[in-house]
Amino acid sequence: MFDSLKDKLGSFRSDVEETTEEKAADAEAEAESEAPASAESEPKEAEPDDDSTDASSSNSFAKKAKSFAKGEIVIEEQDLEDPLWELEMALLESDVELSVANEILERIREDLSGATRSFSDETADVVEQALADSLLSVISVGQFDFDSRVREADKPVTIIFTGVNGVGKTTTIAKLSQYFEEQGLSTVLANGDTYRAGANEQIREHADNLDTKLIAHEQGGDPAAVIYDAVEYAESHDIDVVLGDTAGRLHTDEGLMDQLEKIGRVVGPDMVLFVDEAVAGQDAVQRAKQFNDAAEIDGAVLTKADADSQGGAAISIAHVTGKPILFLGTGQGYDDIERFDPEELVERLLGTDDE
Repeated sequence: MFDSLKDKLGSFRSDVEETTEEKAADAEAEAESEAPASAESEPKEAEPDDDSTDASSSNSFAKKAKSFAKGEIVIEEQDLEDPLWELEMALLESDVELSVANEILERIREDLSGATRSFSDETADVVEQALADSLLSVISVGQFDFDSRVREADKPVTIIFTGVNGVGKTTTIAKLSQYFEEQGLSTVLANGDTYRAGANEQIREHADNLDTKLIAHEQGGDPAAVIYDAVEYAESHDIDVVLGDTAGRLHTDEGLMDQLEKIGRVVGPDMVLFVDEAVAGQDAVQRAKQFNDAAEIDGAVLTKADADSQGGAAISIAHVTGKPILFLGTGQGYDDIERFDPEELVERLLGTDDE
């Protein structure tokens, strides 16, 4: 998962380390060559202004030599320019949204430019920490404790799922039904996708496999009425969680967006989750932003994360929408879903989860 981006982040770490270590070696050689001459010569009067460039260069060398004598390396902004440019290209190639890439780069530049590092520190470790802090700052936007919120809320908790066609909304609902059942929370499914032929059959198969109650109406019915009936059923049967499917839509589908607004008005769901494919990359990021702008979402679920080598959507969606990614779909089985943990993702991207 996200192997391509992981490799590119590793390359940035290596580039900065190589640049910094080369500078340290140059500083050592220069200090050794200049030291005897400095010891033999007497102090001289300041040279005229036309030698100011030489004086400036000498001062710069003196500063570096002093740092070296103290066992330190100064990471200067020019040391970072080439590696940061390479990292920018790598992030964009990995479908990281432009504003997110810029945020990551700026934070790294601020953390590392002018920083003084002891020789006893590994430069790679210093860069790794800057990368980790920067990535975590954009990935963890809006995070909340999903499990606690559901567990502590008044029952039934109603969760509505939305997104475009074919991204795995219905399968995600089935996976979360099992996820909740394993936590001791009962569920009922509601098929608010009343326009797609075969939608009832698809979700009913999942309900039968999971031995879970399904509320559905005939094709062409009112989606809000279906989910309302599911809430009524949950209240009368002490069911903890209602999971409501909706028709796939684009943010520009006014009729379908009106349906979503009506569901919100009639049912008052506790959460609306946006579902898309991790492999959709920039398209998923832009759709998440557009859905959030059109009908506010509370979080996102990314399917097919196991097939995504880039990771751009996982890095970008929270920062762009201000709403967290809550789950990753990692396969076809009902168990193939995992809570999204920003710190674990950063460790995975930087390879520290293997250490």
